[in-house]
Amino acid sequence: MEKYVLAHFIVGNTFPYTEQDWLGDIILAHEHNIDGFALNVGREAWQLDRISDCFSAASKTKIPFWLLFSFDMSSLPSTSMEDVQILCSYIEKFGKSERMLRYGDGLFVSTFAGEQSLFGQPTLSDAWSFVKERLTSTVQTPIHYVPSLFIDPALYSSMKFLDGAFNWNGSWPIHLNSRSSRHEIECATLDTDDEHIRNLDGRTFMSAVSPWFFTHYGSDSWNKNWIYRGDDWLFVRRWEQLIAMRDQVDIVQIISWNDYGESHYIGPVKGAQPNSEGWVDGYPHSAFLKMTAYFSRAFKEGQYPPVSEDQIFAWARPHPKNAVASNDRVPKPDNWDLTDDKVWVLVLAKFPATVAMYGRRDFKVSVRPGVTKLSQSLEPGDAVKIEMQRDGMVVAQCSPFEFTFEPRPLVYNFNVYTASS
Repeated sequence: MEKYVLAHFIVGNTFPYTEQDWLGDIILAHEHNIDGFALNVGREAWQLDRISDCFSAASKTKIPFWLLFSFDMSSLPSTSMEDVQILCSYIEKFGKSERMLRYGDGLFVSTFAGEQSLFGQPTLSDAWSFVKERLTSTVQTPIHYVPSLFIDPALYSSMKFLDGAFNWNGSWPIHLNSRSSRHEIECATLDTDDEHIRNLDGRTFMSAVSPWFFTHYGSDSWNKNWIYRGDDWLFVRRWEQLIAMRDQVDIVQIISWNDYGESHYIGPVKGAQPNSEGWVDGYPHSAFLKMTAYFSRAFKEGQYPPVSEDQIFAWARPHPKNAVASNDRVPKPDNWDLTDDKVWVLVLAKFPATVAMYGRRDFKVSVRPGVTKLSQSLEPGDAVKIEMQRDGMVVAQCSPFEFTFEPRPLVYNFNVYTASS
C-alpha cells in the first residue's frame, strides 16, 4: 500500500476562513510533501459550511491532495442512536467526493477518542459496529475505520469493527512528569508504537509525529495548563524513528496543522484562535513545516533524499524555565521543569561544512553531508546566531533578529520560536 503523510486540521479554528484560505493551506501543505488533511470535526453546525469550502477549494486544483474526517468524539454528542446522524450528515454530503481518502477497500474515517461513545448500544464494539453500518449505508461504500481510541491496545484483538488504529500519543514522551529523574528525562523514549502494531495483527497502523506541546488555559477556562517535553530535537528524532520503522507504519499523521491551543501547529497562524493569542502570536512554526518537507519525503520514499540546499533550522523557548512571570494570572504549567534552556538546531548540508554557533561561548563544529543535530545552551538575554561555512564563505545563516531569550517575561510561555536560514 502507498504511504501517506497527513496533517491533523482543527476545523473549529476556521470560522473566518474563506475558500481562498483553504486553497492556500492545501497548496502550502502539498508543497511540503503533505498528502492531505485529517479534518477534526466538532459539534458546531457552522463547521459543515467551512468544510464545504474546503472541498470546493480542493476540487479547483489538480494537485493530488486528500481529505478525511477525524470526528472529534470529545466534542460530538454520542449517547443516543440519533447522534450518529451528525456523522452521517458529513459522509452523506462529502463521501462521494473524489477528494476523500480511500484506503484498502473503503472510505477512510478516523476519530479523536470515541472510547466513551456508545450511541445507545451496550458495548463499545456494538456502538462502533452500528456507526460503521450506518455510515456504509449512507454512502454505499465500506468504511475503513482507523480511530485513536485511548484504550489498552491488548483489546484490539476482540474489536472486529477496527480496521486499524491511530497511536495519537506516540508523538511525545508523555510518561515523563515532574517526579521523573534527570536520567529518565535525558533518556526519554518514544516507544509506544510497538504495542499497537503487535495487537493490530496486520491491520492499518497510523502513527503520529508532533513538534511540540504546551497549553496554558486557567481554571476559569479549559483548565489545561501543562507541557510535554519537546526538547532533544523531538520532531526530528520522531521522524527518524518512523522512517526507520516505515515497513510497519502505513500512515503518519502530523499533530498538527493548526492546533494553536496546544502549540503544535506547523502551518501559518491564521483563522480564529481558541484564546491562545498570548502564547501563539509572534511565535511562527514555519521551520517545522520546512523540515517536514524533507522528512516526509524520506518516509514515503524509504530513503533520505539528497540535500539540495544548505539549510539551518533553529528553535527555542522564549524565556528561561526558571523565570517568574510578573503579570500572568495562570500559574507556571505543570511539568515546566522537564525543559532545558537551549536552542535546538538542525543542519541540512549539501557537502561537508563548518557550523559556527555564536553566544556566550562561541563554538564551531564540522558537519558531514546530510542531517546533523546540534544544540547550544541559552542564558538570559541571549540572541541566536548560527552560520554554515564552506571554503571561507557563509553558505547559510540563521540569525532571527527578533528573538531574545527574555529574562523577565510578563506571562509564562513554553511555546517555541522557530527560525530557518
